[in-house]
Amino acid sequence: MPITELLERNAKEYGDEIALVEVNPAITERRRITWKEFDLIQPSEAEPYRREITWSVFNEKANRFANLLLSRGIKKNDKVGILLMNCLEWLPIYFGVLKTGAIAVPFNFRYTADEIEYCAKLAEVDILIFGPEFIGRMESIADKISKKVSLLYVGDGCPSFAEDYTSLTVNCSSVSPDIELTDDDYAAIYFSSGTTGFPKAILHKHRSLSHSAKVEQAHHGQTHDDVFLCIPPLYHTGAKMHWFGSLISGSKAVLLKGTSPEYVLDTVSREHCTIVWLLVPWAQDILIALESGQLNKDDYSLDQWRLMHIGAQPVPASLISRWKKIFPNHQYDTNYGLSESIGPGCVHLGVENIHKVGAIGIPGYGWETKIVDESRNEVAKGEVGELAVKGPGVMECYYHNKKATEECLQDGWLFTGDMAKLDEDGFIWLVDRKKDVIISGGENIYPVQIEDFMMKNDKIQDVAVIGIGDQRLGEISAAIVQLKEGKMATEEEINEFCMELPRYKRPRKIIFADVPRNATGKIEKPKLREMYGTVNLVAEENNS
Repeated sequence: MPITELLERNAKEYGDEIALVEVNPAITERRRITWKEFDLIQPSEAEPYRREITWSVFNEKANRFANLLLSRGIKKNDKVGILLMNCLEWLPIYFGVLKTGAIAVPFNFRYTADEIEYCAKLAEVDILIFGPEFIGRMESIADKISKKVSLLYVGDGCPSFAEDYTSLTVNCSSVSPDIELTDDDYAAIYFSSGTTGFPKAILHKHRSLSHSAKVEQAHHGQTHDDVFLCIPPLYHTGAKMHWFGSLISGSKAVLLKGTSPEYVLDTVSREHCTIVWLLVPWAQDILIALESGQLNKDDYSLDQWRLMHIGAQPVPASLISRWKKIFPNHQYDTNYGLSESIGPGCVHLGVENIHKVGAIGIPGYGWETKIVDESRNEVAKGEVGELAVKGPGVMECYYHNKKATEECLQDGWLFTGDMAKLDEDGFIWLVDRKKDVIISGGENIYPVQIEDFMMKNDKIQDVAVIGIGDQRLGEISAAIVQLKEGKMATEEEINEFCMELPRYKRPRKIIFADVPRNATGKIEKPKLREMYGTVNLVAEENNS
């Protein structure tokens, strides 16, 4: 069943109920902005800026945009790019694209102008819709791409090189277009996160999207009464596919602009959120704010909050033990996935398996997994190999990249590039990215294992371990350590803490610096390797 049918159903069954809320706590001044397309709630001086739409309005907005696209000649398998920050318009625009049979192409909001141009060309985008945050970037490339790509603008003050989305859609029909869709139709192109190189275009069918909704509900049990708090960017599969649990249950979701602990707790309290998906840094920040007394848990209404889950990166067991001390009644889950497997859920821990915190878990609903060696033969339990997954959410291909597709797809199996092992109980433990493994003197060192250990230090806010060049050993491990605010530590102190590790796993170099993470919380190790990866080798060459 195409994912668009769930929206149509919700509009019929829950038409007058709230579907989406947008909250921006950074805007608290008393004002009312006039939008032609949405009713706004006027905030008081003490309340965050807030907008909301019902399921029927959501569906009508999607239909209006779909009919606009059809009037512009958009047809099945054409591509429509979306370059927006999280906002109420995002999802209606996305579903409007899908309703035409065209392919939705979300763009990372961190892309530079050159990356926007590159990805638009790679995905063969016909129309690109963007928001006010991107005017400068779009203006610098408008002359180069506007000959092939029509530019639409969402927001106030439409620039001269684009057309205004609101004025174009306001008079379009709100009736669903008569376009037949099946599970085998192409639905979306997502771009890889770029943590292992320049983004690749990942093509999915409607089957992938529909399955991800089933997976999310099967894992987290969304009901019509749940309220999901969505903080990560909607361009990413993780945020959208977790929201699909709200779509399939017809329940309310809240789009929060901002990640500070106060924003999160206040929004959970005001909107009565029951499910919150966090990234590790945000969870760490909440814990620090509550543990330090900066925020008081009793100042908020949080009793309805039933589930906290984390994805996009390995989760230190120490973080969850601290979390359960403050929120003892919370269910917890961790979700593993890739954009190539339509985001989170091909592997998950399961709320009943909190005793296995640290593992990424077991195969998700409708998924199969295996761990293989270099010849793609399964390895024994306890041995490290590459994780492969198989299921209805596996991508069709890397668009226009046959070589890369053939390297990771074989007989329906997606070879993830992640190194993992299976324990005696059948739980999968992520060891590291295949490309992040450090080979030092012939010994394989897995950075995630070192990072997990170092995060037990109560002075460390974040840590990333990379390989840096060494003439004798080829590589040695270096730990980039970000200390908590107000904490002090020396290299000797960190080295002493790491003495509990086996000798070959101890970082050979400690670098105190911020740990860069992308919008989905993943450590940007290519950036760190570029900054520090050759420092040791260069130093030795200079001394030789």
